[in-house]
Amino acid sequence: MSYLGPEFDPPQPRRPRRGPLTVAVAALVPGALLGWLVYEVVGGSGDGGGSAQATVRTSTSASASAPSDSAADSPAGSSAGSSAGSSAGSSAGSSVDDGKQPGTATPTLTAPTGSAPAASGPLRGKVIVIDPGHNPGNFRHTAEINRKVNIGTNWKECDTTGTSTNAGYTEAQFTLDVSHRLKALLEKLGATVKLTHDNGSPAWGPCVDQRARIGNNAHADAAISIHADGSAAGNRGFHVIMPGAVHAGAADTRAIVGPSAALGLRVAANFVRVTGEPASNYVGKGTGLVTRTDLGGLNLSTVPKVFIECGNMRDSKDAALLTSGAWRQKAAQGISEGIVSFLRSS
Repeated sequence: MSYLGPEFDPPQPRRPRRGPLTVAVAALVPGALLGWLVYEVVGGSGDGGGSAQATVRTSTSASASAPSDSAADSPAGSSAGSSAGSSAGSSAGSSVDDGKQPGTATPTLTAPTGSAPAASGPLRGKVIVIDPGHNPGNFRHTAEINRKVNIGTNWKECDTTGTSTNAGYTEAQFTLDVSHRLKALLEKLGATVKLTHDNGSPAWGPCVDQRARIGNNAHADAAISIHADGSAAGNRGFHVIMPGAVHAGAADTRAIVGPSAALGLRVAANFVRVTGEPASNYVGKGTGLVTRTDLGGLNLSTVPKVFIECGNMRDSKDAALLTSGAWRQKAAQGISEGIVSFLRSS
């Protein structure tokens, strides 16, 4: 998609991780990126020892792709979401509730969907929050999701409807399906897993600031927001969005920038290895990694958190994958293994 509106941060220095080798993640050829990412997972990661150092390059300018159709905390563009008022034109907009407009309702939030940790498992005692991008009910509540909320750096829409494939398979359907699969995988490993919304509760949203608060209040060891993009045909591939350094208003990401980058790197490495989906060819300069400071879900997080755009719903090749249940299981598996790798190394 074309990132019209949101700004990209200059490359952020990363704290070195243990190990003798420095790997530059600036792949100009997808095959080179794939080889490095697989090395990072198979040879450089694991239980926390002997991982390779990595210098992560992030996109610093907009790419020449078609304009995006959406705005709120969805890195995805959305023609389906145009009714949601995506005035910011962000592939991943966001929001915060510390500046509510008068006369607007807030969805009633029940306790996040979760489960008790398994009796045993490598992730016993760990809390993971999964944020399925958008909500299937947003289409029926456009006035509510169009209201602006404060994300620290600026004001953005509460949420958007998200995008869809040309055949009508919505991003909200996709994100819930992958989130359910991911939740099941992580719970088998003993983790306590919470979703920001599920099964129509709440009926719309939550607003992006509320999504961030759910992870914060859960004291999550890791949080991830699941999305799919809505860019032009021919633009394909996945990318992981990591928080940049923000200190404005209610937003202060300085403590989570480093851990979130480590989480994003491991999710990207495992995602490409398990799914075979290439890194985005239209953002991230072939690295599959982007840093942003315009997303409320990241700006307001106080726990390590990333977004993942699993593919582009408007590209026929990516759409064929995103609508496949077998591939969505692979997507969940890749994300799960990235989270496990991060938690075992931290």
